[in-house]
Amino acid sequence: MQRLLRGAMVMDGAMGTALYERGVLYSSCFEELCISRPELVLSVHESQLRAGAELLTTNSFGANRFRLRAHGLEERVAQLNRAAVALARQAGGERSYVAGSVGPTGLMLNTLPDGQLPLLEAAFREQCEALLGAGVDCLLLETFRQPDEIRVAIAAARTAAPELPLIALVSFDAAGTMADGTGPEAMAAQLSAWGADVIGVNCADGPAGVYEMVTRMGSPQRPLIAKPNAGLPQRVDGRLAYMATPEYFQLYARRLYKAGIKAVGGCCGTTHEHVKKIAAAARMLAGGVADGGGGMRDEQDSARVTSAGVAPLALVEKGPIGPQLGQRFLISVEVNPPPGLSLEKALAGAALLKAGGVDMINVADGARATARMGNMALCMRIQEQVGLPALMHVTTRDRNLLGLLSHLLAAHELGVRNLIVITGDPPKMGDMPDATPVYDLDSIGLLRLVSGLNRGVDPGGKPLGAATSFLSATGVEPAAHDYARELERLQRKVEAGAEMIMTQPVYDEALLDRMLADIKPLGVPVLVGLLPLASHKNAEFLHNEVPGMSVPEPIRERMKKAGSGDAGRLEGIAIAREMLELVKDRVAGAYIMPPFGRYQSALDVIKGIVR
Repeated sequence: MQRLLRGAMVMDGAMGTALYERGVLYSSCFEELCISRPELVLSVHESQLRAGAELLTTNSFGANRFRLRAHGLEERVAQLNRAAVALARQAGGERSYVAGSVGPTGLMLNTLPDGQLPLLEAAFREQCEALLGAGVDCLLLETFRQPDEIRVAIAAARTAAPELPLIALVSFDAAGTMADGTGPEAMAAQLSAWGADVIGVNCADGPAGVYEMVTRMGSPQRPLIAKPNAGLPQRVDGRLAYMATPEYFQLYARRLYKAGIKAVGGCCGTTHEHVKKIAAAARMLAGGVADGGGGMRDEQDSARVTSAGVAPLALVEKGPIGPQLGQRFLISVEVNPPPGLSLEKALAGAALLKAGGVDMINVADGARATARMGNMALCMRIQEQVGLPALMHVTTRDRNLLGLLSHLLAAHELGVRNLIVITGDPPKMGDMPDATPVYDLDSIGLLRLVSGLNRGVDPGGKPLGAATSFLSATGVEPAAHDYARELERLQRKVEAGAEMIMTQPVYDEALLDRMLADIKPLGVPVLVGLLPLASHKNAEFLHNEVPGMSVPEPIRERMKKAGSGDAGRLEGIAIAREMLELVKDRVAGAYIMPPFGRYQSALDVIKGIVR
């Protein structure tokens, strides 16, 4: 405890992530590896130590009776926990402290029969006694989402080890609440009252989310700890990948330490490289000035504001688009930047669209990972020379966190205020497949960044001097293969700041209706995506090779019968018109993507239907 109170303590990173990278499947019992493959677990601990970790966490997160039952190992609780402690102690020796990890049971307490809570407490007590007997320096309860469960776990830990330091970490959802709706402030008070010596937050939605939650927990009675995860996992080339880089972690570790957080580590997705950067942040603060709570700060930073910032503008204040959303049917058409230097064709297309009654122009950012002029230039020219508002696509593919921040601040200064935030197609899809993708953030992380700028603070919580006024749109795939995941991500996007939803091209009315019904509670205006098919070949390509696209067989048959050339294009326009006619009363507008720069086709789709 004394070392912790001095502040800027470095904890380790994720054991599960490291084992996964060493070839262990997530379906395996990680805790059993302490017996069957101890050298593997030992190597993880050693790599974390070399990276700068001072507090090692035992590989015992799921080593309670309930979780082990899924692997037929419920009678080996004591053996597995003792082995986990022995490996951490072997790795660290006298160079580190060892925290005995205790995770939740995986059970939903509100579904348990009456009288089952004593069984949970007994299971936690059994695990804590095993960890205590093996010689841990403290107990670490982590990743608890149900307040009642961590209350039971704390009671069990206090019974098993009344004198041992007890750390209690909880996880909040994207809305900033526990499973029962409890927020960080109230949760901090409860954890303290229940008997935890140290409290804090782990996992959640990445460094920014953990920073916000743990700083809101501020408790003068209890030291605070933060263990962010590296964002939420994305599947890349068949493997799970986490997008928050070690450099991004260093930035937030420094912010956390300076906010008075006593110890920082990493949760899911973090590696020894992330720990290196946390340790570097701790070293950077070594020359700081002790604040009243024993943490470190720079004197010049004493006026730092919190991540709350100022109140952002309401959607109706973000003109000219915001006040019109939901008031009349809006038409947006996509115009792409050129692969070369001349904007002449694109500007002529935008002028044609304005004359035809289009309300705004979407400008893509290297769609399908093709190399083109940066879209900010075209957005500026459209607004200045054509007189239509531009919606600038912003992807996380090509820029790191610093680059995204700079890009957005420059766009705002130049008058580009409407954004469509997307992750972006991977370079391997495009004309330069060897280009390196960045993906510091995904679209949810970028929406949070924009939301912060609209409150007047940068991703690290530093005030900008003024707030931006971006309108943030996002995309959704009504035909997504994993539809449930798509809905879950869309909800998180809205929570992160999305104010308008633009769908992938829709060819099936039923799919759109399903999605509209499911997202109605979000209360966000939707623009339906329409892409007039150019040919049967084009229809087959979209259906079979573009993720999130579905062209029903009857539509593909229509395109096949229509033939090629002008006849095929006219049939594609007719199909798009039919869809628009069917759904126009259910959406706030339409987002039209004319194929191959044929801007007249967009006007042909809307002619006589919405004007």
